[in-house]
Amino acid sequence: MDEQDKLLRLLEMLVYLSSGIRRSISEIGERFDISERTAYRYLKTFREAGFIIDTPHDGLYQIEKTSPYFSEISELLHFSREEAYILQQAIHSISDENLLKQKLVKKLYSIYDFDRVVDTVVRPENSENIHNLILAIKSKRSVILKGYQSANSNIERDRHVEPFSFTTNYVATWAYDLDDGCCKTFKNSRISSIVILKEGWTHQSEHRILPIDVFRISGEEEINVRLELSIRASELLKEEYPMAEKYIIEKENGTIEFSSPVYSLEGVGRFVLGLSQEIKVIEPQMLKEFIQKKAKNILLLSGIDSE
Repeated sequence: MDEQDKLLRLLEMLVYLSSGIRRSISEIGERFDISERTAYRYLKTFREAGFIIDTPHDGLYQIEKTSPYFSEISELLHFSREEAYILQQAIHSISDENLLKQKLVKKLYSIYDFDRVVDTVVRPENSENIHNLILAIKSKRSVILKGYQSANSNIERDRHVEPFSFTTNYVATWAYDLDDGCCKTFKNSRISSIVILKEGWTHQSEHRILPIDVFRISGEEEINVRLELSIRASELLKEEYPMAEKYIIEKENGTIEFSSPVYSLEGVGRFVLGLSQEIKVIEPQMLKEFIQKKAKNILLLSGIDSE
């Protein structure tokens, strides 16, 4: 590890230990991916710098408030209640898929404790569920997602899963679905409540995060899509799906193209159908056929003769 990385880790640990929560050596080692011996050495460095870190009887450590410079460092590195509230309101005003929000959250992750970031970036109504999912992930236990509302089937039912990760900004949870035997994302806003079970993970070797396209659909097989967009369609695409912005290019002839891999035709298909007069499908042929089929079904359901 070079000196810059070591300094960054020391600063991160300084924040971690001055948060008011006492930590064990094993927690410190796991949090910063270091050995317990290295963790002890870092604690010694803090002591030598004047920070009071007494060895408690319960084996948990924190930087004492009586340490020199503690108040100055806390004021510099921690948000006041008013500051945290303003930051929370500002972050919530940004779309969950916005690149700026992702960069901001990534910076918060690099400094603050995992659980503390949640309270800043997660909407209050979802906070309890997210904290329970974090606890289940840390303890490697399965859960019941109570009253989960499926967008595909429009059916609300309990789901028995093994949660193991989150998508950007805690929008969804990656979990192994024990009933269907595969990994899926579950939108956190559609979960009524979480029940943490006593049973541990039994399919950890199968836990796998699949790539997600700009239309927020995950999968394994890429389908390359090219669309020609009107100015309005381009702006609406960026507003509704901010991650699509980097795939939108204005050509020399003035036309606007969207070119990106997707993992399902459903997401891009819905967008094209909604703006069918302002989008031209360049490729693939299967997307053109998908749109035609969907359009015919719409006409049939509306009682209109497609002929």
